Amino acid sequence: MTRKIRIAHLSCGSEYSGVQKEIQDAVEAVNAEIVFPEVDTEDIKDAVKEWGLEVASPDLQLMIARAKSIVDGSSPVDAVFISTCFRCAEAAITRSELRRYIHERAHLPVISYSFTERTTAGTLLTRMEALVTTALRRTLLAREKQTGLTAGIDSGSTTTKAVIMRDNEIIGVGWVETTEVLKSAESAYTTALTMAGVDKSEIQALGTTGYGRLLIGEAMKAELIQEELTVNSKGAVYLAEKQKGPATVIDIGGMDNKAIAVIDGIPGSFTMGGICAGASGRFLDMTARRLGVDISELGPLASKGDHNRVTMNSYCYVFGTQSLVNALSLGATKEDVASAACYSVAEQVYEQQLQELEIVAPVIMVGGTSLISGLVEAMQDLLRVSVIVPRYSQYIGAVGAALLASGFINEQQEKA
Repeated sequence: MTRKIRIAHLSCGSEYSGVQKEIQDAVEAVNAEIVFPEVDTEDIKDAVKEWGLEVASPDLQLMIARAKSIVDGSSPVDAVFISTCFRCAEAAITRSELRRYIHERAHLPVISYSFTERTTAGTLLTRMEALVTTALRRTLLAREKQTGLTAGIDSGSTTTKAVIMRDNEIIGVGWVETTEVLKSAESAYTTALTMAGVDKSEIQALGTTGYGRLLIGEAMKAELIQEELTVNSKGAVYLAEKQKGPATVIDIGGMDNKAIAVIDGIPGSFTMGGICAGASGRFLDMTARRLGVDISELGPLASKGDHNRVTMNSYCYVFGTQSLVNALSLGATKEDVASAACYSVAEQVYEQQLQELEIVAPVIMVGGTSLISGLVEAMQDLLRVSVIVPRYSQYIGAVGAALLASGFINEQQEKA
């Protein structure tokens, strides 16, 4: 029987906000257990003094002491989950610094989260799955090549992608809009199989990921069903040919975003989510429709504009749209509006998520939005570093799923 992964929980306010049970339920759902590192009063005083960050909250002081006990080896754990209330600026600073401190000194997978009173176990499930996978299956994630004939399906919020791989080469791809989850998956998969010139019966292993991974995986009897954080990080460094050493992966999706610090192909720390859909691909899709252009034209249009000519002062999808509509009504050009929309999304991702990671080159952008050149340029401008957009970047999840499905089969053969 596989032992339960021990996830250290460093938190401030989760009990007061009524979400502690939701966190507990999410951890239990992935067959892990929560651990609260034990410290005494003197440990807290010493840790805060050594830390050098003066915080008023006793709970934050306790978080610092518990983090130090993890780094010192006094509290043996496999992964760390740091959660604080999204309203508290002091907690946000502490959360960010503790994440970096633990990841750099203890070399454990760490994820942090700013919760609200409406946070649910379902919201946290993908994050907990990623922590467990990273802690438990490092050998699988470290594999660098795909072998045999395998497939991957990524059921995203807006599009469904499929990839067929044979001996480390992509030989077929499929891409459709997500409507009915199973039908969209079948359609994308069939397209990829047709392009590859192979029959479904020839596929040795199938991996599924994304929002519909469980439904599709069960229906299609997939060998590997995996959350998108580990899958996307693996697929990104594979496509960019950056599997050795550190890298930073940015995936701005249709509904949420992921920023992942990767080392040797294995995710170390990561963030997922965002305050509002104004920082998502849906906002850019809406902008393109409002400007009367195809989404594929938005990037080149933005490259010709100047975001400084259009005021964007809201994180909200609705109010962000209102800003763009107002700008157009005042005579702003399509180019400037497109540039402002791209820059707004990049800026929000930068402020909300990338501040919590140490950005290390190479920076790899993946997902469908990576094809929007204006967004990539905006991100480069904010980060002051070149951004890599590898070939097949929009198929990142499906590629990662096919790659890890291959590794899963190899693991089973080795055990046999």
